[in-house]
Amino acid sequence: MNKSRIALAAAAAIALSSMALTRPADAATPTELLAAYAARSARAPSAEQGKAFFAMPHGRDWSCATCHGVSPATEGRHAVTGRSIQPLAPGANPTRFMDRDKADKWFGRNCGDVVGRACTDAEKADVLAWLITLKP
Repeated sequence: MNKSRIALAAAAAIALSSMALTRPADAATPTELLAAYAARSARAPSAEQGKAFFAMPHGRDWSCATCHGVSPATEGRHAVTGRSIQPLAPGANPTRFMDRDKADKWFGRNCGDVVGRACTDAEKADVLAWLITLKP
């Protein structure tokens, strides 16, 4: 992973977290959503931790990569239904993380399936920090 991209994503998140955004519900772009999650967590987001979180199974059968693919900048496929999943990375799919309610819905559903619990704001920020760095 390009360290300058990671540093840029983290710096953007920290800078935006100083804005009035304190709830993910206030977000309108991936960067604003990242800033909101980061503001609610106790630390700056880590794209490297987000990449690792995405790939690991968390003691269960699936990881995020099981359905979204090793490269979430490409199309994935649901492991059970076989349904196509549009790219998760905002750089490859500009509609991703533009709707705060949708992001919260899918983080809730997918974290339950993959982690067996709700993801923390820090975990969401880490994953989103990594996803923002990915290009098609």
